[in-house]
Amino acid sequence: MAPTCPSSNTQSVDQSSFWDSGNTNWDAHRIGWAIAGGCAALTLIISCVSVLRHCRNYHKPSEQRQVLRILYLPPIYAIISFFSYRFFRSYTYYSLVESGWLPHSSNGLRLLLIEYVADTASGRDALKAMERKDKRSLPMPFCCWRYRPTKPYFMYTVKWSVLQYVIILPACSIAGIICEAFNVLCESAGYSIHYASVYLDVIDFISISIALYGLILFYGLTKEELAGRRPLAKFLAIKLIVMFTFYQSFVFSWLEGRVIHATEYWTETNIADGLNALAICIEMVFFSSFMMWAYTVNEYKIDGAPKTRIWRPLWDSINYKDFAVEIAGSLKFFVNSVRGKRSTHSGRRADAEFVNNHNKRMDFGQAFRVEGSTYPREPRKPTAGGGGESHAMRPRSSYDEEVRLAPYPIGSDPNLSDTPNQLGV
Repeated sequence: MAPTCPSSNTQSVDQSSFWDSGNTNWDAHRIGWAIAGGCAALTLIISCVSVLRHCRNYHKPSEQRQVLRILYLPPIYAIISFFSYRFFRSYTYYSLVESGWLPHSSNGLRLLLIEYVADTASGRDALKAMERKDKRSLPMPFCCWRYRPTKPYFMYTVKWSVLQYVIILPACSIAGIICEAFNVLCESAGYSIHYASVYLDVIDFISISIALYGLILFYGLTKEELAGRRPLAKFLAIKLIVMFTFYQSFVFSWLEGRVIHATEYWTETNIADGLNALAICIEMVFFSSFMMWAYTVNEYKIDGAPKTRIWRPLWDSINYKDFAVEIAGSLKFFVNSVRGKRSTHSGRRADAEFVNNHNKRMDFGQAFRVEGSTYPREPRKPTAGGGGESHAMRPRSSYDEEVRLAPYPIGSDPNLSDTPNQLGV
């Protein structure tokens, strides 16, 4: 017979209220309740101001829909943490629901960074930006291995390093809710192999580590393209939330039985969970303020442009069709890779359009209207003293002998035909 988890709640229930017999009944739990509620309300106000400002200046939907998804993170954490503090006997359910939102913000950050990088490339294609990158070492602790960003699989691998988190963590949350309903989750038992909590935590830890590593890899590769967009602040705004919420739960769990002791109405686990929820509510006030600065709306304001309606941005932020397209496209690539399609394995751009464009590239003289380019693309004719064609450049005695500026047709420009002297000649 499978073991069942002992209850983490006491049999006794506190029946008192804030006001008993006309007097205020403020014990430690109710003081924490008031602080958690006040901080959650303040976080909600700050985040609503940030969201509203982006909605009213919604001029780059591909970027700002991701920004809105990220800005939702502090208020969601604060509100759910307040309810998990208030209804502490159901803390596990609230914490599992709370953790399910984090992958959406992490993937939103990845898509936002890709949009930033695409802005620096021709045709707004992030893949073209990767063509400028050379082979380099992986970040710590795998720095002894090297990778080439121009490989076709690179961008898809980076995508899936975060996309897997979008799938795995909500699945772990659903599995945790089911296990808690059947009394086999047992977070209060620590890391016991007899209960589901340890296995779900291991999967969660591996998944979040891969997602963080993928974001760090992509940030390190594209930090030059991201200059001026506060990329480090945007990255830390999310990852510090992950670190604080993840590691402080271990700290409070370790304090159980050492510093934290049970009372008449609250077990050690109840108190540790309550302190964790209270800490999250307080922290989200600072994180919401930090996000207002890191994801500033000033990047998207256009002087003189009319204010946009708020409903379209809100709908875009909760419409996850782009996530589904990302997942489907990445799966298609990996299926083609397993089937052995050449385009998924070769590091070279094999498509004809790229090859033709490369061969038709203008030389220096054509690009800058200078005749006599020193970089000829056509082979030279055979010389009298040697056989075959030579591709070596002919040395020239002076710059002026070969380079002649093409005549500028001033008379053909109707705006300049009547005023030829404005060029200063």
